[in-house]
Amino acid sequence: MASRLQGALDEARQRAGLPPLQNAAPATAAAPAPDTRPADGAAAGAASVQVRITLAPALAAKASPDDTLFVFARAPQGGKAPLAIQRRQVKDLPLDVTLDDSMAMSPAMRLSSVPQVIVGARISKSGNAMPQPGDLQGLSPVVPVGTQGLALQIAEVLP
Repeated sequence: MASRLQGALDEARQRAGLPPLQNAAPATAAAPAPDTRPADGAAAGAASVQVRITLAPALAAKASPDDTLFVFARAPQGGKAPLAIQRRQVKDLPLDVTLDDSMAMSPAMRLSSVPQVIVGARISKSGNAMPQPGDLQGLSPVVPVGTQGLALQIAEVLP
């Protein structure tokens, strides 16, 4: 079983663009896995963005309670791949979300790797993470990582 686990870890590291672990010893009950979380809560909070998401009243009729809501943070420059993302539903609105490194899609692309982000919220009828015409969206201006109390309203229909 340890070799299957090691194989799965190596595959996950490869997909993330990381090299496989070298000379990895089999895991035993006497050797717990290392804790990679920051040691203090202040460090963890610094690499996060806290945002309150609301839906513009004018668009409320265009969204169903079970529609998918994506809340994300992405770098202002470069690709549009999210550095942190959370999936919820419209029925959760209004919603307070804290985006952080634990919500990264890739270990190589984390919120803590950039000084500033754009925060977005998108309602998808299809449930697809890629933007589609007719999706409802709201985007913040560029904000520093560590921002708290950001207010974001979903007020735009994607063409």
